[in-house]
Amino acid sequence: MMGVERAVTRWYVKRQFILNEITLLEAKAAQILAAENGPNDAEEEANIVSIQEQLARAQEKLRTLGPCPKPAMG
Repeated sequence: MMGVERAVTRWYVKRQFILNEITLLEAKAAQILAAENGPNDAEEEANIVSIQEQLARAQEKLRTLGPCPKPAMG
């Protein structure tokens, strides 16, 4: 049974890491968009596109991770 518990713990750690990454990227995007009513030069626009691409990859990682391998213990 120890292997199942490890797999569940590893899943929760990976999930939390991905959720933290998504939260950070969303905050960065919001900060850039809020600064002076949106991006005002090509560099900021490129940053937004880059953040959106990173966000899409992180969301895909979360989808790929799938559901918890086993219900939580207890």
